Amino acid sequence: MTRLGDLERAVMDVLWDRGTGAGATVREVAEALRDRELAYTTVMTVLDRLAGKGMVEREREGRAWRYRPAASREAHIARLMLDALDLAGSRDAALVRFARSVTGTEAEVLRAALAGEPDDTAAATDRSAATERQG
Repeated sequence: MTRLGDLERAVMDVLWDRGTGAGATVREVAEALRDRELAYTTVMTVLDRLAGKGMVEREREGRAWRYRPAASREAHIARLMLDALDLAGSRDAALVRFARSVTGTEAEVLRAALAGEPDDTAAATDRSAATERQG
């Protein structure tokens, strides 16, 4: 998976913050990034490149395009993490180092995921916090 540049990441953050279903037009993304003072054409070019990379999907909406993330932010980050593991000489060694570096709450979330519990990070975090208070 291709890493995102600073501007690509900012554009994706706008789309991710809107949710995968909502999407946004070039104008809406440019407005959300107005503090960066970007030209409309710059935002249009970034979105076009992200579409070419498969990061966003687009569909016609009148004369404009509406762009939506092709995957959630969490799915993107998970893919980056897997790609990083592939760079390690030993994926197992990298996983062990990672596992030893996480907090108690994060370890509880990982345990719940490995046990096949539903993808409810908030519930796992709440259980972990309760466990830490007891211990």
